[in-house]
Amino acid sequence: MRHVFPPVIISGFAVGIFFRSFFELGWSFAMLILAVGIFLFLFSRLKPGDTQVFISIFILTFGLGVLRYEIKDTSAISAELKPKIGHEVLLKGFIAEEPDERENSTRLIFKSETGDKILLVTNRYPEFSYGDMAEVGGTLEEPDNFADFDYKAYLAKDDVFIEMVFPEIKKIGSGAGWKGKHVLLGLKNKYLENLSEVLPEPQASFIGGLTIGARKSMRAEILEQFRKVGVIHIVVLSGYNITIVAKAFAGVLGSFLPRVFAAGFGMLGIFLFAILAGASATVVRASIMASILYFAGLSGKVYQAKVALFAAGFLMLLYNPKILRFDLGFQLSFLASIGLLYFSPYFEKFVQWLPKKFNLREYGLATLSAQVAVLPVLLQNSDSLSLFSLPANLLILIFVPATMFFGFLSGVLAWIHLWVAYPFSWVTYFLSSYELWIASFFANLPFSSLNL
Repeated sequence: MRHVFPPVIISGFAVGIFFRSFFELGWSFAMLILAVGIFLFLFSRLKPGDTQVFISIFILTFGLGVLRYEIKDTSAISAELKPKIGHEVLLKGFIAEEPDERENSTRLIFKSETGDKILLVTNRYPEFSYGDMAEVGGTLEEPDNFADFDYKAYLAKDDVFIEMVFPEIKKIGSGAGWKGKHVLLGLKNKYLENLSEVLPEPQASFIGGLTIGARKSMRAEILEQFRKVGVIHIVVLSGYNITIVAKAFAGVLGSFLPRVFAAGFGMLGIFLFAILAGASATVVRASIMASILYFAGLSGKVYQAKVALFAAGFLMLLYNPKILRFDLGFQLSFLASIGLLYFSPYFEKFVQWLPKKFNLREYGLATLSAQVAVLPVLLQNSDSLSLFSLPANLLILIFVPATMFFGFLSGVLAWIHLWVAYPFSWVTYFLSSYELWIASFFANLPFSSLNL
């Protein structure tokens, strides 16, 4: 029965975090639950019984989940800035995260000299980069919640509690922050510049999103088309994209290396991908999920992959419990992985009509399993259901590995010379144009999605 204890521990911890994210339970409640759990555990040792032990461990870890959330929730606005909410201020600090460029604005995470993280909503230009030191003047405000979205809690998961909308920003220096991150982001930005040199728009932005999750210059209508037909996952950083990278590394090197070395190079591919993509929290999360999926496919040991998935989820929640409710990327990645590992065996009979050629049956099974698993979260966040997700995914996914391969080569070889990259970029152009056309075609069909 020992193999049952890890799921009980992880589920109890996660359920505790989940309940605390909706209800203000408080420290005293957490300590009470912990005391009850300890008492029941000690009682179960006096009167042995598996059921009593499991219940006591679940209650104990439930209390630990509540307690971990309470500890995370102690982060707040500094005593120095708290009295200045609603007033004009002039602050010095630096840009602490990679800028989030939207269609009409840019969002910057500014870390002031007081240690506070402040969300700056500003114009697209002038542009700022990670590590830029700046002087910011404007009105400090606490974020407002939307009608159906707890925006304050969403920002608080990253310890952001205040914002400044269209402040005056004056760059006064550069080079602040972690030096290693400067190198990583420099590689990423140069790669994206190379793509823009050898590919036109929107193909360059699409390949940037497909290969390293960079969607900052993709037009809003294209992103909406991908959402509408249920293929947005291919242009966000997901375990699927990174698993393709791992398989490519392993496949190329496995042709002349022993299997164990090829597997090692597959994991190396995931690591290098994370570096190129900037090693942000999103990248790390997707890389962890990709490692689990790659391990599952490589070993064929589904049970071990399930254990690894929940262990990874537990560690990520231990680090930041607020991602369980307020990080959509974590929710979708985790649920999609659950779908692939748990639902696939039950859905195989529904895709028997698909041919095995070009891995169509494999893609169909993966799409169906993942879509069913993430459906509740997608409906909650988008209020629409794609009616053509399966055919759109099948027609696009069969070409995604080739598109990523040629697209990646186009961006990397442009470092040598543009003429070296052009032959690969031509292939990339035709493949990406086809995929963009498929998304547009299904998105523009009558009743392509059902609004709920």
